[in-house]
Amino acid sequence: MAIALNSRGGKAQATQVIAKGTGEVAEQILQLAFEHGVKVRSDADLATILSAVEVESEIPLEALTAVANILSYIYRAEQPSAPESSS
Repeated sequence: MAIALNSRGGKAQATQVIAKGTGEVAEQILQLAFEHGVKVRSDADLATILSAVEVESEIPLEALTAVANILSYIYRAEQPSAPESSS
């Protein structure tokens, strides 16, 4: 199962499910993500929760903490590494 999320930040735009699928559709979602440099994270429990969310619907409150943790992980991963200081 693969689920794609979109978060534009701010209160006006909540995080939404923009694509989801299993099998071949999931493979296509993952392939597109990799081709476009989108960070991918595997979380079976969260995927199960989000699979019940309709495409173009906002993430339910029950899943917001998990989604926020994933987005935080992705944002940190996208930041350039700080230069190492020599002692």
